[in-house]
Amino acid sequence: MKIHEYQGKTLLKEYGVPVPQGIVARTPEEAEAAARELGTDVVVVKAQIHAGGRGKGGGVKIAKSPEEAKQIASEILGMMLITHQTGPEGREVKTLLIEEGLPIDKEFYLGITLDRVTGRNVFMASSAGGMDIEKVAEETPELILKETIDPSVGLRGFQARKLAFGLGIPNDLINQAAKFMLSLYDAYEKMDASLLEINPFLLTKDNRLIALDAKVNFDDNAMFRHKDYEELRDLNEEEPLEIEASKYDLNYIKLDGNIGCMVNGAGLAMATMDIIKLAGGEPANFLDVGGGASQERVEQAF
Repeated sequence: MKIHEYQGKTLLKEYGVPVPQGIVARTPEEAEAAARELGTDVVVVKAQIHAGGRGKGGGVKIAKSPEEAKQIASEILGMMLITHQTGPEGREVKTLLIEEGLPIDKEFYLGITLDRVTGRNVFMASSAGGMDIEKVAEETPELILKETIDPSVGLRGFQARKLAFGLGIPNDLINQAAKFMLSLYDAYEKMDASLLEINPFLLTKDNRLIALDAKVNFDDNAMFRHKDYEELRDLNEEEPLEIEASKYDLNYIKLDGNIGCMVNGAGLAMATMDIIKLAGGEPANFLDVGGGASQERVEQAF
């Protein structure tokens, strides 16, 4: 399950992760009021959709007055924001995050996810922050530092300091950076996240370390432990067919092809899609009904 940036930052703040001051707005008037309340010389108007690359798509803009924030909000709200992750159809912007402007010195990347090769969580860090991390991994993989985490002890202090030194964080801020990373991993574990990214992880000119952006995905298999997270789900950001499938515990992902697939077992489903691709076709979906599917579940799958 994915959530918005503003929701992720609210949760991270509870775990001691520093985030910018921000206020949610859903109308231009609310954006203007938020900018006045923040009281900073500069505010950032940020579109809230479940996709990266919002800045390049015109969904993140700087305003130097409350009036300008209102004008920018009126332009972004309701627009179909197209990024490399939305597809050509884009996503409609219905919510904004108005944040304080910060004096940026350097931008880094931090990320935590499961490494399926080792079967353990991995903490990643890069000095190439504020960029498309997938592009960095492809073109300059040496810029991504990694620390594999022992699940019996979690992220250790020496690992966090090693990453901080590797990023080139100033010596007098190493302990602050390590504390940030330890808090981030604590949040990742306790929230049962499957992905947690801070891009960029910001060093300000007044020597503060702040999560300027936050991407949080939850492990659906752990949602029974977090009933309160259900209210964070934004169905407007999800594919209608995928929403319908989730009601019947079907693993369904809509794709762009024209050959429908219904398979019992994720491994067989992946193999079936590979065979379709090998034969020159394009699968229309991934659909795993599960090995113990009932008659009702199969009916709904069809």
